[in-house]
Amino acid sequence: MKKNLLSVLILVLMIVNIALSAVMMISVTSTNQKTAALMDSIATAMNLEWNSPGSSSEVPLSDSEAYNLDGGMTIHLAYSQTVGEDGSVSTSDKQMYIVFDIALLLNKTHEDYETYGGDNMSQYDSIIRDTIESVVDQYTEEQCRADFSGVIRDEILAAIQKRLNSKVVYGITLNNVKYGGG
Repeated sequence: MKKNLLSVLILVLMIVNIALSAVMMISVTSTNQKTAALMDSIATAMNLEWNSPGSSSEVPLSDSEAYNLDGGMTIHLAYSQTVGEDGSVSTSDKQMYIVFDIALLLNKTHEDYETYGGDNMSQYDSIIRDTIESVVDQYTEEQCRADFSGVIRDEILAAIQKRLNSKVVYGITLNNVKYGGG
């Protein structure tokens, strides 16, 4: 009789264990779903921030063409200013410059590709260089070091798209960025 009572006790404990495990799994699953929904909304918000206006990461690599501006670019930067303790503003007399290589990413499926794509882009080389220079020369060395691959890059892209009056250029790449002064 003792063995039988012990078997019944073990069976009851197993049933209670299964019931509690089921309750725990249901509560964990609902919490997990809520956490996954929160992470999805955070990822969506971050994706909106990563894809800046004018850029499109949806262009497949097979539909892209890179146009390299030969010779790179050397641009004089704005003079840095410092504010003294007495409130006076002093401007640095040292001229700083930035040197970088830039390539434009063209969408080969865009309706304006016939106008700007392939060898046609070389006709607009000086216009593009002037547009890039007009954007970058407003910034100091410190600002470029802090934001060149982010905010300034997006501003360059938007200025090129506005100047060409087309979004055929959907992105830019910046390489070999160097700073110097004289």
